[in-house]
Parts: sequence; structure tokens; C-alpha cells
Amino acid sequence: MNEAEINEMSIKCPACNTENVAKSIMKEIEIPHFGKVLETTIICDSCGFKHSDIIALEHNDPAKYVLKINKDNLSTRIVRSQSATVSIPELGVKVEPGPKSEGYVTNVEGVITRFEDAVKQALHLFNDNTSQKNAQLVLNDLKSLVNGEKTATLIIEDPFGQSNVVSDDVEILDIPEEELKLLKTGFSIIEDN
Repeated sequence: MNEAEINEMSIKCPACNTENVAKSIMKEIEIPHFGKVLETTIICDSCGFKHSDIIALEHNDPAKYVLKINKDNLSTRIVRSQSATVSIPELGVKVEPGPKSEGYVTNVEGVITRFEDAVKQALHLFNDNTSQKNAQLVLNDLKSLVNGEKTATLIIEDPFGQSNVVSDDVEILDIPEEELKLLKTGFSIIEDN
């Protein structure tokens, strides 16, 4: 990782609203398999608030990454940008980017664990029998993937091409224009009327 100049300034804390107690630290760095990014951190000395984010600075061609999940590739490196949609269609699970979406670097097993956590949260939101039963079936299927008892397809669709699956087994496809228009980016757009 090559580090560049670090910019630091005192700002108003977004949590406690105290003036000039929070530090905003920004630095541009190069991350392998991800490219140039702006790493931002806000730390408040008053209330202890801390927030970090990584913002991609490079845009590539839109790309769809397709990997068949099996017991031998659970440790395959996954780079998911803040604008990417991640899905496992056979299980009916999908995470689309939103305004607070963050990028991350993990492996295939880590992506499955993130889906497990999301389904467990949904279990607390929906109390009807059908939702509970469906969520339990999905959790069982996710566990079977991690245990190598099942295979499925991991798909990452990135309209800015900033994600990556670091594997010789990944299929990288172009995203057709009509599909690209339907993908969420996580960015708010204000249009003139």
C-alpha cells in the first residue's frame, strides 16, 4: 500500500455537535486489487464518535463478476465497492447499495457470513410464520455453502467496475446497457425538471 499526503483538520462533530473537537483525517492511498482510494476518518475527542470510510477514486468499465461457490474457494478474496450489488440467486439473497453503503474487502466465506447476519436481523423484523420459515431455510442453505455441502453462484454487479474477485475461476462479464440502467449505485441523484 503506497501512502500519500495526510490531510487533517478540526471540524464540528456530527454526533455531539461540539465545534472544533473532531478530527477529520483524509489520505489518498493505493490498495491492491482496488486502485486509488480516499480513506477518511472522523474521530471526536469529546464524545468518542468514530467513523471511517473508503471512497474509490477510479472508475472502470461496468463489470459483472460471477463465481461458482464451492468448498475449495471459500477463501477467495472479494473486493466489494460501495456501489456494487451482491447476490446469490439460487438462495434468493441480494444486497443492493444504499446512500450509506460502504465498500469492503473479505473472502467468499465473509460474504456468506454477511448474508447470514442480514437474514438473522430480518428474523427479528418479521414475525409471521412464512417469513420465519423462509429465513430459516435460507440460513440453512448459507450454512451448507460454508460447510461445502452445497454450491451456488456469487454475483457481484458493479456499475463503476471498482469491485473484484481475485480468482482464476471468476467469470468477468460486461453489463448490458439495459441491465446497467436498472442497477442501484447507492448515490443520490438530483435531476433538474
